[in-house]
Amino acid sequence: MTAQRRRHAREKQARTRRNGAPRALLRVGLTFSAVGATVTGGATAAAAAEPEPLLQASSLTALVSPESLGTSARGAAEALGAMEHATTGALRPAKDHRLHPLAGTGVDPLANSASTRIADFHPVSTEAVTGPISRGASPRELPVAGPVLGLLPG
Repeated sequence: MTAQRRRHAREKQARTRRNGAPRALLRVGLTFSAVGATVTGGATAAAAAEPEPLLQASSLTALVSPESLGTSARGAAEALGAMEHATTGALRPAKDHRLHPLAGTGVDPLANSASTRIADFHPVSTEAVTGPISRGASPRELPVAGPVLGLLPG
């Protein structure tokens, strides 16, 4: 590139005007931040106001009657049963999911294991770690995670 071309390129860069979009986006962001701070400040002031008492002593005895406690206990038991049912339905597929999609195929990289024996010690192998996964085990069938997952419903 000749000296004259370099000089013209520098002049062209100097004349290029910057786009006003980043500045407009900055203004919009600051406006939204200011509006959010104003709304949050109003909510804080409303929360700081003195609350009216919700319960009075005469209505408290009616709330603690045996009939109301029985109804509350039944409602809590139903909610607990529904939560256990939902948890079971959500966790069972995760506990039975096959961890390694290549297990049982000819291209399974975990199908091999390495072992070594030093002197008179017991041999050490990677089979205990990679074996269950390469056989297509689910999380509930793994040696350490299986008993832990047995504590969860599903």
